Amino acid sequence: MFGERLKRARSAVGLTMKELAFQAGVSANMIKKYEHNQSMPSSGVLIKISRALNVRSEYFFRPAKYELDKIEYRKHSTASPKLLRRIKADVLEQAERWMELTDLWPNFPVQKCITPTLSFDVIDDYQQLEEVADQVRSQWELGSQPIVSIIDVLESKGILVIVTDVDTTSKFDGLQASIGTTPIIVISSKWPGDRQRFTLAHELGHLLLEGKLSASLEEEKACNRFAGAFLFPQNSVRRILGNSRKHLEPKELYLLKMDYGLSMMACVYRATDLGIISPAKRKEMFLLFSAHQWRNMEPGEPYPIEKTTTFKQLVYRGLGEGILSESKAAELLGMSVINFHRSRKLESSNADSY
Repeated sequence: MFGERLKRARSAVGLTMKELAFQAGVSANMIKKYEHNQSMPSSGVLIKISRALNVRSEYFFRPAKYELDKIEYRKHSTASPKLLRRIKADVLEQAERWMELTDLWPNFPVQKCITPTLSFDVIDDYQQLEEVADQVRSQWELGSQPIVSIIDVLESKGILVIVTDVDTTSKFDGLQASIGTTPIIVISSKWPGDRQRFTLAHELGHLLLEGKLSASLEEEKACNRFAGAFLFPQNSVRRILGNSRKHLEPKELYLLKMDYGLSMMACVYRATDLGIISPAKRKEMFLLFSAHQWRNMEPGEPYPIEKTTTFKQLVYRGLGEGILSESKAAELLGMSVINFHRSRKLESSNADSY
């Protein structure tokens, strides 16, 4: 148990055995022995290892009950195996803490994942995905207005969203996995909000459309169409843009982005998908974006990043209801008991960041 958790924590921060050994004041061979459960570190070495890996010492002795299943990466071909190992280790660590919190509650106040019932047994036309998105919005009582927080929506439906800080290279496009019956969607904290939101909706598409797409449709294209329709439903697009346009103003697209959390380029795709502008006009807009170098970074303020406080709120609720002790709550949040106590009492000026 100790060795597996040590190896996982080392992978999460991207340290080699030699690098960890240097910080812990032991040889690389000793780190290898620890990871193979052939030896155990002294308390002093354990403290140094914990600091180097940014985990509490209790982490190494937590039972390893869970494993990620059905892992599907959406990645660039240049994403290194080391990067993917770091992401997987970070995701599993966060998921484990969530599942441990779930197990501690007599009746966990977040529902199990129940996917919406779709009227299609087989989807054989991309246009049907507009109706699929409308059905999901209707059953989830989202209306047709902009969704303030995609993360809040998904987590309220039993889909675990994990935001990883590992990706700093933009070579990772998202991940979908599961622990038991709980679906997991992973995004990066380094992305702008519109990219996060589209990835979350895209991965939701993979979850909902599994086994329903005919062989004539491309899954990635179908999930992109669903994501656009889920974030910016067709009746809203037509209400705002009209049924037919010869031109779309860049400022108009920017305002739509800030309202619906969908990139300017994705708004162009939505207008084309619904026949509001022609494919030729879309191509013209692409050339405009390329000429202004907006393909990599769109103009104006970026859309705010998605954040989640669900896990923290449940930890504090569990503390308030006597389900968790202060030390267990601190462990789940990855904080020292002293810092947690200060945060709990709002004694720090940075309390809101905890």
